[in-house]
Amino acid sequence: MLDQIARHGAIDLKITAKGDLHIDEHHTIEDTGIALGEAIAKGLGDKRGIERYGFCLPMDDCLAQVGIDFGGRNWLVWDAEFKREKIGEMPTEMFYHFFKSFSDGAKANLNIKAEGENEHHKIEAIFKTFAKSIKMAVKRNPANMQLPSTKGVL
Repeated sequence: MLDQIARHGAIDLKITAKGDLHIDEHHTIEDTGIALGEAIAKGLGDKRGIERYGFCLPMDDCLAQVGIDFGGRNWLVWDAEFKREKIGEMPTEMFYHFFKSFSDGAKANLNIKAEGENEHHKIEAIFKTFAKSIKMAVKRNPANMQLPSTKGVL
């Protein structure tokens, strides 16, 4: 799913993670989300000229929506339920935690919603939509290099 973020977000992404996988995947997934969020936040600098906001995407039987705001405050609204305990080798409970960790690291609002029948399609659509949201939100508008805030700070 990290490949989906790189491909659909047009992000050069190389992640090497070493964790306590012999215990479980929790901390590795959490730390990956935090590190990715922090890297994007750092890459945005003072955020002048970014579009700031995000996307939705259909995939076969499902629809995923990811609203993102790189406004400097972390928050996650998660509206996606899974009927299976795992998708591949990933526990479905960890998808929420990955995105919460990203939100904390990036200091970004995320509002994620997915509906559909196929569990794989739902999570793949979420990751692709998340990537497209990032791509859309971080796009710089050279014609308007102002801070995208009426408060003067993000």
